[in-house]
Amino acid sequence: MIKIESVTLEEAYRGAALKLECSVTELNIEVVQSPSGGFLGLFKKSAIIVATKKITSSIDVHKEVIKEDKKEIREVVKQESKQTVKQESEQKQNKKRHKPKQTSKKSAHNVFNDTIMPETFVSTQDDEDYDMGDINFTADYDEDETPVVKEEVTGNTNAKEVAKSVEEEINILFDLTCFKIDKIEVSAYDETTLLIEFKGEDAALLIGKEGYRYKALSYMIFNWINTKYKLQLRLEIAEFLKNQEESVLRYLEGVCENINRDGKAQTKILDGVLVQIALRELREKYPNKYVAIRSTRDGLKFIIVNEYYN
Repeated sequence: MIKIESVTLEEAYRGAALKLECSVTELNIEVVQSPSGGFLGLFKKSAIIVATKKITSSIDVHKEVIKEDKKEIREVVKQESKQTVKQESEQKQNKKRHKPKQTSKKSAHNVFNDTIMPETFVSTQDDEDYDMGDINFTADYDEDETPVVKEEVTGNTNAKEVAKSVEEEINILFDLTCFKIDKIEVSAYDETTLLIEFKGEDAALLIGKEGYRYKALSYMIFNWINTKYKLQLRLEIAEFLKNQEESVLRYLEGVCENINRDGKAQTKILDGVLVQIALRELREKYPNKYVAIRSTRDGLKFIIVNEYYN
């Protein structure tokens, strides 16, 4: 504890902080006497304070350390994201420069590669560069566009035959987690697709912010059942997929009106699962039109619908 006397309270605060080697915000200050100018130079009073340094608890220190760590992590993630986007852009440009010219006309507009992923996360038309100068759009979301894939299912595996086996295996796996979820139900959505449903108290936690966990789970589970059983996946977690589909269908009503009127249209920027649901719905509704995902310079995704050109 120290006693400081000065002309003003501000100077007294600074003096106390200087002597105690800390900032003013770290001081416990008691004002003993407020400064007064007196009358005609008489009865003038100085500012007098008694100050002590606040004792920082270990909990407060721990919180500050955590706060700083989180800030550093966010900065690292931000830098890594920028670097990833830059690398992907460079790879795409290099691929375009080295792509040989094709004289034969494509019959199905499909591109095949060895990437395995759910049909709800893939495009079955080429991803050619689009003239961004001719595009008007509003940005609401972002989405990591996946490569173009068309997975051919081989063999005669039926979804009904393997549903029970997958249900047993996936429940054994998730029994080891800390999430409070009901028994995971697995059934045949159609002959080549398994429907896997997560319900329960903590089921919504498996969705994650903006559906990031949902997308990760979808990739992992799909790679398992597609590799082992050659089946597709429909993943439903706490009605997340159902709600997303309903939301997209409502939005696409206006887009379809534009297509029917003008013969072409584009969506707003869509996020994650939304862009893939919209892609599937538009291709089902307009099989004779060119429907594809396009990217902005910032990596945001939207869908264009146009006529095929020879």
